[in-house]
Amino acid sequence: MYDTVKGSDWLGDQDAIHFLTREAPRVVYELENYGCPFSRTEDGKIYQRAFGGQSLKFGKGGVANRTCAVADRTGHALLHTLYGQSLRYDVHYFIEYFALDLLMHGRCCKGILAWELETGLLHRFRAHHTVIATGGAERCYFSCTAAHTCTGDGMAIACRAKLPLQDMEFIQFHPTGIYGSGVLVTEGSRGEGGKLVNSQGEFFMENYAPKAKDLASRDVVSRAATMEILEGRGVGEKKDHIYLQLNHLPAELIHERLPGIAHLAWVFAGVDVTKQPIPVIPTVHYNMGGVPTNWRAQVLTRENEEDSPIEGLWAAGETACASVHGANRLGANSLLEIVVFGKAIADQIDCIARPGERHEDLSTDVGEQSICRFDATRYAKGCVPVVELRDEMQRTMQKYCGVFRTCDILQRGCREMSRLYTCDLPDLCVQDQSLIWNTELVEALELQNMMLVCMHTVYAAENRKESRGSHAREDYKDRIDEYDYSKPLEDQKKRPYTEHWRKHTLTWVQEDGTICISYRPVIDTTLDETEAQHVPPAIRTY
Repeated sequence: MYDTVKGSDWLGDQDAIHFLTREAPRVVYELENYGCPFSRTEDGKIYQRAFGGQSLKFGKGGVANRTCAVADRTGHALLHTLYGQSLRYDVHYFIEYFALDLLMHGRCCKGILAWELETGLLHRFRAHHTVIATGGAERCYFSCTAAHTCTGDGMAIACRAKLPLQDMEFIQFHPTGIYGSGVLVTEGSRGEGGKLVNSQGEFFMENYAPKAKDLASRDVVSRAATMEILEGRGVGEKKDHIYLQLNHLPAELIHERLPGIAHLAWVFAGVDVTKQPIPVIPTVHYNMGGVPTNWRAQVLTRENEEDSPIEGLWAAGETACASVHGANRLGANSLLEIVVFGKAIADQIDCIARPGERHEDLSTDVGEQSICRFDATRYAKGCVPVVELRDEMQRTMQKYCGVFRTCDILQRGCREMSRLYTCDLPDLCVQDQSLIWNTELVEALELQNMMLVCMHTVYAAENRKESRGSHAREDYKDRIDEYDYSKPLEDQKKRPYTEHWRKHTLTWVQEDGTICISYRPVIDTTLDETEAQHVPPAIRTY
């Protein structure tokens, strides 16, 4: 728990972090019982490797080997394991459906409206419980490690239901995306002994994180790599990336524990990792922000300075913000989060659902606004092609909301994104007007979702006048808490809530493109202080 709170730069909610870490061993054993093929040690135990930010004895006992792994394909193995289990219970999947919007009745969620690509039909799915689990929005950026489907759809449908998003300014850049393609090189490669190298042959992380070195948290390593490039110590013809060196490791270790990385490096960089370093660069990897939830994974809004759960609506995974990651996520905590909170949602629904319960009548106009938006997009006769606007949006975010940020850069980013959102997006051109397998319309709808998420992100980043976790501002380099934790707290006066930044950002986008910003306090107490004590704020070093 200590490492996750510290990794969050003390912006994580400690009740949710306590729940996450308390349930972690149980879900690992449950996955093992499902047949997840965890790697093994020589004595038959589940193999655990070091990831960034993991420590022993509350940061004083060296690096911890804590991450349970399936070679270097843990996520892939989890996907197949859980999908296989779902088939045991005859779960029915609605394949090739595109979720358009939530069906809301006041402050209650009654299901979703979805478009079936195979038939072209629109469906109203009535549900007593709806779970948003659509992943992140990394495709808002030009270079990222995520799949092309990570377009922020779940976040956007929550926005259109007049719900806020939380902490959208915190975008994680993974230190090791393969240069030129963005394909991820897992942090496990550094956990096995990989080293980052600059053009002078230096293992430069020793200068930025003397204790943790290459296993410092991701925001620290990404900033260090970016600084090496900016200061002229990058590699390659343009000096615009760095190297990840694995060739000092035994070849048999690489083939046993990092076979996927060896294959990806060969396919996407033409590199034999047993002989050559991999060209890498910090690449957009994860959204710490998302749809706000409590530790039970219930979606929240904020009313009268109080958290207010939305009846029948849940969220989990990267689309949600519990907030277990705060300002920066530790490696492997995302896989843990989806299993822990996904299971928690299922357990709670199982307890409260009543089979055969009748659905309340809905007014005939529920979903009508969404259908009008769908038709308007389908028949859009503007001048801006989808592919061109998407490219401009991605390049704008990459340029103005990157690893290092300043007031001028972020304000320029706000202006550019507002122009794209209010002027160019309404002028969209969609040439294919069919309803069956219309991929151009899918891309147009995804673009609308991404533009909405981008507005939240860039305005939240401009608003936060400090540096915390992945949000690094050159003009506000310090973390601004209620106290100065670099000094004794005695005789210090606590800063008012309005004068410090250890609080969550809540953002709403209005129909005219204006942004409303509010705040939500960080939860500093655990679920049970006798079981796990809260971690008081401190200066974050590695």
